[in-house]
Amino acid sequence: MVPMSASNLDDTLPTPSNNNSEDIEETRPVQPPVDNPSEGETQPSFVSDAKGSELETQPLEVEPESGGQTPRNTRNLRSWLLVAGFGILTLLIIAGMSAYGGYKSGMEDRIDASTTQMVQGLQAQYDMGVEDMQAGRYDRAITRFQWIIQQNPDYPGALDHLAESILAISITASPTVAPTPTLTPTPDLRSVEELYTQGQQALASGEWSNAIDTLLKLRKKAPDMHPIEVDGMLYVALRGRGVDKIKNADLEGGTYDLAQAERFGPLDSEATNYRQWAEIYITGASFWELDWEKAVSYFSELAITAPYLRDMSGWTSLDRYREALVHYGDWLSMQERWCEAQEQYQKALDMSANPEVEPTATYSSEQCSNPEAEEVPPESTVETPIIETPVEVPTETPPPPADTAVPSETPATPYP
Repeated sequence: MVPMSASNLDDTLPTPSNNNSEDIEETRPVQPPVDNPSEGETQPSFVSDAKGSELETQPLEVEPESGGQTPRNTRNLRSWLLVAGFGILTLLIIAGMSAYGGYKSGMEDRIDASTTQMVQGLQAQYDMGVEDMQAGRYDRAITRFQWIIQQNPDYPGALDHLAESILAISITASPTVAPTPTLTPTPDLRSVEELYTQGQQALASGEWSNAIDTLLKLRKKAPDMHPIEVDGMLYVALRGRGVDKIKNADLEGGTYDLAQAERFGPLDSEATNYRQWAEIYITGASFWELDWEKAVSYFSELAITAPYLRDMSGWTSLDRYREALVHYGDWLSMQERWCEAQEQYQKALDMSANPEVEPTATYSSEQCSNPEAEEVPPESTVETPIIETPVEVPTETPPPPADTAVPSETPATPYP
């Protein structure tokens, strides 16, 4: 083996490097500043040379945050939030105005529909009133025209027809027989004292019509004779005849007599009750076949307070209530309101069994329990009597005919 010379050995040694910072090829990354440095302080950063020794470099200056200023991105965020808030508020205002407009439009539509229905009802009652006049049913015609005038005092033709009906019924109620050329009417030779005595006797025996006729003749002959006593006797006679008429199915005539009696003095509780029952019955019958719900409402009250009150048709309040329940149930079934229909049928069946209603009631009960069933309901075969009645009973009383009792100027007290 040949030994190497010293010069050759020196050639193999690595070249020494300078320690100057300018020749350093590799440096460490600048260390970030420590958390939360105090304002105005700087942290030194260190670099290392190739041998790993750390060298101190120039310190990095950290710019302190200004105390009272908001960064740009924060101001932009607040501006966008403000714009978004105004936008939402504008949308809410528009939505509220739209909802109010829809509500107002709906209310106007309901008012227009109600007005149209009222106009149609007035025209229907007017036409039926004219038909009643032509058929000689003046009492019904008077009731219809009075109701029309109460709803619309300026309704064309109603006031004229009302006056004609009142005049016609007064002539019909007391017809005048034309004397023949060869005969003369026999004068009433009875003295006023005899008329007064006969009026008292008729009143005591309950002959109300006889007492009223006699007392009216007495007033015509001697209006100044016992005016207070005559008024009292007329009050008792009219009151008694009015109650008797209502008990015997003449509801319109009875209420009219009681209204005349009230001109002489206040009615007692019994007479007031009979008049109210008669008015409720007439009002409920006026909705027959027109509005079964209202008919049920009126006759349900009478079925408790006056179940056997009846009109000329012979139907009692209880009978009408039961039939109105069935027909109202049929109407609800047509609307597919099964549970409400079943309730009406059940009320009618609780009062009396009806084989014709039971299948319909059973079907309604099944539909109420299982609304998805698609069976066809059986039709109710209950026949309904057709009764022409006014839509509503007026609260005012028609003016009395020419021969109706009128109280004297002296205030009268009821006859004992």
